[in-house]
Amino acid sequence: MYSTLSEVLEEKGAIVYSVQPEATVQDAVLAMKAHNIGALIVMSGSSPMGVFTERDLLVRVVAKGLDPNVVLVSDAMTRNFFSVKPSLTVHDAMAIITEKRCRHLPVFENGALLGVVSSGDLTKWVAN
Repeated sequence: MYSTLSEVLEEKGAIVYSVQPEATVQDAVLAMKAHNIGALIVMSGSSPMGVFTERDLLVRVVAKGLDPNVVLVSDAMTRNFFSVKPSLTVHDAMAIITEKRCRHLPVFENGALLGVVSSGDLTKWVAN
């Protein structure tokens, strides 16, 4: 459990799936389904603006009876997301996910987005 997130990203791959803030929630959901993932990084150019997750869909769109074909990702995303460095240990990342009650941690170094680790990625790492 003293492995770092850089090791996790090296094994899982550092592909980051993203969506633009002006995309509709429906577009984001279709992208998440196509890639079998639970979150997208919301990017404006090369700058991350937020994270759009399954929970955002449920709480900010479905529960309010809004039309996902009309609502923009920028209106449903989580703006204040928690991010981490690749040197963080898997143990510490799991503690953050537990404490912050989030399932996805974007990994940044020197302002560059290196990847995203999920609670599932971390559990898989520990279990193997």
